[in-house]
Amino acid sequence: MRTALTLNGHRHAVEADPATPLLWVLRDELQLTGTKYGCGAGFCGACTVHLDGVAVRSCVLPLQATRGRAITTIEALKQDRVGRALQAAWLAHQVPQCGYCQGGFLMAATDLLKRHRQPTPAQVDAALTNLCRCGSTPRMRAAIADAALRLNAQPARQEAP
Repeated sequence: MRTALTLNGHRHAVEADPATPLLWVLRDELQLTGTKYGCGAGFCGACTVHLDGVAVRSCVLPLQATRGRAITTIEALKQDRVGRALQAAWLAHQVPQCGYCQGGFLMAATDLLKRHRQPTPAQVDAALTNLCRCGSTPRMRAAIADAALRLNAQPARQEAP
């Protein structure tokens, strides 16, 4: 079945079963491999994307649930002010070790900072439900705090569509 998607600000048409998890459409049909497969059950968060700006697990999200909604993947995060600030903080704090889970964490952290300009440690912990086997979560917390400080120190600019 042919399905139209709004992905990273652009319209795409894909030929896939409506029950196919979005993760596989992104990776196999659209060649966007930044969204990773981890557990396939929605637990680990390596597959996190934004659906209408909210972090969701794409490995358990059927394609049919995305109709008429905006999907954002890690590939488009650099186009977003909050995403850019987080990516810079991630590098400054040397967060990634193996890097496999980092795209999902960045997507979750971007959602967090868009909802909470100055998140509390409890809000950070509640938002970071993804799994990291390397143990870089303390550096992620520091990077999120740093990005929040930088974002709050700069006036927001109008994003280009």
